[in-house]
Amino acid sequence: MTARDLAAERAAGSDRRVLAVAGDLVEDIVVWASEPVHHATDTAARVHRARGGSAANVAALAAALVPTRFVGRVGADAAGDALEAALVASGVDVRVQRAGRTGTVVLLVDVDGERTMYPDRGASAELADVDPAWLDGVAWLHLPAYGFEREPMRGELARLAALAHAGGGAVSVDASSTGLLEGLGVGFALELIGGIRPDVLFANEGEAELLGLTGGGPAAASVAPTVVVKHGALPTDVIVGGRLAARIDVEPVTGIRDLTGAGDAFAAGFLAAMLRGADAAAAALAGHRAAASVLRNPGAHATGDLRVNES
Repeated sequence: MTARDLAAERAAGSDRRVLAVAGDLVEDIVVWASEPVHHATDTAARVHRARGGSAANVAALAAALVPTRFVGRVGADAAGDALEAALVASGVDVRVQRAGRTGTVVLLVDVDGERTMYPDRGASAELADVDPAWLDGVAWLHLPAYGFEREPMRGELARLAALAHAGGGAVSVDASSTGLLEGLGVGFALELIGGIRPDVLFANEGEAELLGLTGGGPAAASVAPTVVVKHGALPTDVIVGGRLAARIDVEPVTGIRDLTGAGDAFAAGFLAAMLRGADAAAAALAGHRAAASVLRNPGAHATGDLRVNES
């Protein structure tokens, strides 16, 4: 059964179309360099503060398209209050634990739009003992691999995936970061992902190469029934059962300033389309449109209404 069949089967005859995303909700401090970086001295820049976290980004962007729930943890502090309120204002059903200190990620974005990230995940990484009722009505659970960095969150996300599967829901994983995968160890990362049994795995070309998934084959088939490999401005590969099923062109985007959140936006558009009955190729097109919407803004914040472009 393909991921499309799975999503359609679970949506048919039911009011359940809720997408749940579990992971980080943090404050992003986005530094846009106004000139080439001068190491060990001053560089002119603009500084933006924004609601961030890969999981929260996906939830906020998907909420305009399908009912969306966020599951995570923030600090019992003013920053946590503000982040929770911002996510609620995006239309997300927010379920968060409150304890400890809210996390922060500093993102340095060079003049070409490429970014270097300094994450301090704070309370987000302490997610544990989630109430199973927080997954009630969920048709699809999405997990960015940032949550696999360390315990207790690593084990908790695996438990939530098992609960989602047991309840008849689909699960997806985003490989998230080559630095994260290298820190975990490629073998261990593959073991973690395999244990979660995702229906869809998202990876960019660097992550796919590191995990041995480029071009498909038995390795890709063993990790997930559907593997989606993004190549930036080049076509996206949709690999089903270890074989290349589609290669989807990316429409050119002008005025790119910040790549932050493009992968999260792609996942939001893709998963929303799947839950609305699209096949993986059409879902990839929806993912491209969603990704394009964030490329001119600081952090993962869309320009315009994503509902205008959905189809």
